[in-house]
Amino acid sequence: MTRPSGTGAAMTLRLIRKEARGDLPLLVCLAALALILAGLCAWAPAVAGRQEDRALRQRVAAAQSQVPLVTLSTVPEVFDTESPSVAMATLLSDGRGLDDRLGGSAARHLTFAGSGGYDYNKASLASPLPPGRGITSTKLSLSHLPSAQAHLRYASGHAPADRTPPGTAPQIGLSQTTAQALGVRDGSRLTLEFDPVPGMQQAPPRAVLVVSGVFSEVTGTDDFWSGQPTLAQPSRYPEQRSAGTVLAARGLVGTDAADLLAHAGVPGPLVTWQLRADLRQAALDEARALTGSLSHFGADLNADLCQGADVYTGDVSCRVGSQATGPLVVTDSLTPLLDTFTAQDRQARGLAAFAVDSLAAVALATTAVAVRLLLRRRRRHLRLQRARGASTVRLVLLRSAMAWPVVLVAAQLGWAGGLHLAPTGTSGSPQPLVAVLAAATVALTVPLMTWLAVREPARPGRLRRSRRTLVGRRVVLEATVLLAAVAGVAALRSQGPDWILGTVPAVVALAVVLLALRIYPLLLRLLLRRARRGRGAVGFIGAARAAHDAPATGLALFVLVLTLGTAVFGGLVQRTIDDGLAAGAAWSTGADAGATTAETTTPAPGALTGTTGIRTALQQLHTLDLVGQSDGAVISPVAVITVDPRQLAAIAPASPLAGALLSALGTPPPAPAAADAPLPSVISPGLRAREHTGGFTSTVQDRGGPLVHLTLKPVGTLTAAELRDPLLGPVTARIPAGTPILITAAAAEHLMPRQSAGSTVLLLRGEGPATSRAAALRSAAARALGPLAQVRTRSQTLSALREDGLTRGIDTVYAVCSLLAALSGLLAVALELVLTSHERSRTTSFLRTLGLGGTEAGAVHFLQLLPLAGAAAVGGTLLGLLEPRLMAGTLNLRQFTGGPAQPALRTDYGLTLALVIGVVLLVLAAAATETVLARRRRLGAVLRLG
Repeated sequence: MTRPSGTGAAMTLRLIRKEARGDLPLLVCLAALALILAGLCAWAPAVAGRQEDRALRQRVAAAQSQVPLVTLSTVPEVFDTESPSVAMATLLSDGRGLDDRLGGSAARHLTFAGSGGYDYNKASLASPLPPGRGITSTKLSLSHLPSAQAHLRYASGHAPADRTPPGTAPQIGLSQTTAQALGVRDGSRLTLEFDPVPGMQQAPPRAVLVVSGVFSEVTGTDDFWSGQPTLAQPSRYPEQRSAGTVLAARGLVGTDAADLLAHAGVPGPLVTWQLRADLRQAALDEARALTGSLSHFGADLNADLCQGADVYTGDVSCRVGSQATGPLVVTDSLTPLLDTFTAQDRQARGLAAFAVDSLAAVALATTAVAVRLLLRRRRRHLRLQRARGASTVRLVLLRSAMAWPVVLVAAQLGWAGGLHLAPTGTSGSPQPLVAVLAAATVALTVPLMTWLAVREPARPGRLRRSRRTLVGRRVVLEATVLLAAVAGVAALRSQGPDWILGTVPAVVALAVVLLALRIYPLLLRLLLRRARRGRGAVGFIGAARAAHDAPATGLALFVLVLTLGTAVFGGLVQRTIDDGLAAGAAWSTGADAGATTAETTTPAPGALTGTTGIRTALQQLHTLDLVGQSDGAVISPVAVITVDPRQLAAIAPASPLAGALLSALGTPPPAPAAADAPLPSVISPGLRAREHTGGFTSTVQDRGGPLVHLTLKPVGTLTAAELRDPLLGPVTARIPAGTPILITAAAAEHLMPRQSAGSTVLLLRGEGPATSRAAALRSAAARALGPLAQVRTRSQTLSALREDGLTRGIDTVYAVCSLLAALSGLLAVALELVLTSHERSRTTSFLRTLGLGGTEAGAVHFLQLLPLAGAAAVGGTLLGLLEPRLMAGTLNLRQFTGGPAQPALRTDYGLTLALVIGVVLLVLAAAATETVLARRRRLGAVLRLG
């Protein structure tokens, strides 16, 4: 009799439903894993992209507060018509429309800041002559700078007019310091000489300007004046070809001053338009598209606008609107900034890959444990079906048909939920291929492990050979894993992390587990020998069962070790970065606050002691050429820093640099140092290597004065730790990398030349809560160094570093991955304990039939699981502490902290101890649960287990 095909299909469906109801808890576990992994693939990249966008916007905003990132400049041709002329207002307006040539998408993110400006560089002041002694010439630059109006206040007169009244001279505004140095006031007339055009003008053209007003600087929080040094106060430097001093100053002019100067025959100024990058949500993608357009922006402009040559100079002639100009030059500082950020972002992604790959390994192990338990529950049914003639393929398909729909639906729900929760408009995009791979891995684990469980068993004649084969396979597997771990660590140390090498921590964890599985059974056997000699049977039985079950607990041990190692590793990275941020902030400011000016300036008398409760230390940086006394070799350039060691010791009593300088340079001279007296100094190792025994000499000249011959006598060499002392942080930032350093006492400062290329650094330390506030420190710094000082406080710098998007992203990744890995690992260990509980319950049932009490049974349960907890705690802790040391060259955390060197690795011992205690408590909870369940069994159940 033939059974209808529909009946067989219905029976198969009923069988699948029946088995699905029995395996519902484990199917829920598989569904939860697929849902979480797919949801993370949709949600995590968008969140990571949001952090990257935030970090890039922070860097762009910080850079644009100092200097414009993109500028467009040209020089108008004023001699291309019958009479020299330029329409500056029209030219500035026409230039603002050139951003359209970037293209629609790029033009939306690059806008003009202000209306543009222009500069006449260093015209000579013919009259009046400045009153200062030793001043042989005066250079006066003229700038049209509309953005300066919000940062100044006119003490007398008014701002230069943008539309000069007919028949009057162009107007100029000067700072109070500049007006005093030139000996003028509002209403004074200045006669300037400009450089002639070669081949067309025989004599320098002259023009007369009227001082319309004298202004004072208004200090703010945007450090505007630190980028405009000569506008606030003039600088002085020696003449190049003769004795004397040049006074360099700068003044503000109105829009039509260029028109009037062109009528007087003055060549055109340098016209500059500043473009501001406006990056919104998807900042990283927008910046990449923008830099691509910027790479050929200048060439496109010149190709479109330049179609001739200047009749006088022969240079390329362009036309912006109706005005003839020279070639247009685009200065792009955004692309180098993005390149630097890309390198930092690549390092951050590499660090994140360690956590993500470890989470994936824990999830895969949890999947394997869940499938093992599912197959263990159905072992008898599989054997029965196998005995009735079911093929291996049919059994594999039956198991897969039960699990695959659950995994597929869960993955789709997780993907949809991740997309719903993911932020929109970021540079990160969901990863559907990774989600498919994760879901496929979970789904394919079921047929793979089912095939291993139901495949054809080995024949009895091959049993001995199969055992030898298994031993050989294990040795080969262990050797392969160890070699892969060594090769992965070597690759990481040589080329740095990427998405593939991010799996190395998981491979190292597997190697640690394999070593533990080899070592800790031996330790258990030694413990078993001692327990055999003991008086009680509980310890011996517990140790014997633990030694017997050790090989079967490999997967649970791997999950615990990897989870614990990932958490310890993440805590170490977070603790190292957090401590490094504090060191980076201290390095950037030197003390509670650091103020810097672009010239070597001397504070007014009493300015350094004018604020009660604030200690200050002054450092002045000079660049000199030194000559070695022993061999006469010239060493150029050398950074010479003058300091008062007693001031540094007052700022930082525990500083090793302050102590070294105080012992070497702390003895005050009986009188101001003479020019021919040897000046004691401390030098860097690089300078000591170039002059092993003798000292140094240098010849300097200050402001047209007589030549001064300095003799510098080294009395000590700075160590690496002293060179990284925070007291040197702000001044070191002004020194090019690789430049030798020499430090001498402040008593020699009066012999040093005033240099516009030098720097002055003031360190400030508040002695109380009130004086440590940012406002008090900024006020004291401005009082000492003036409005040009760029002031940075340690608290604000530390806050900015901690709010950095990349740093917060790394913290978020490790926190989320550690939490999910812990939850997944907890589930895996719980399933593994359920999987192996039958053997422990069977042993306990035998002992209970022999009269073992409930307390002793609980002790046996605990002793069976205690070695697993100990091995996991030791292995996970060693893994978390060992991995960063193995990959020390790869973990470049300095770029996240801003310090002078790679921050020292800092273990979070509190977190490590909490994690170890958590593992022990997990084992105690499992032992207690099994003990309670064992006490509830009746005698019949106990006898059946036996």
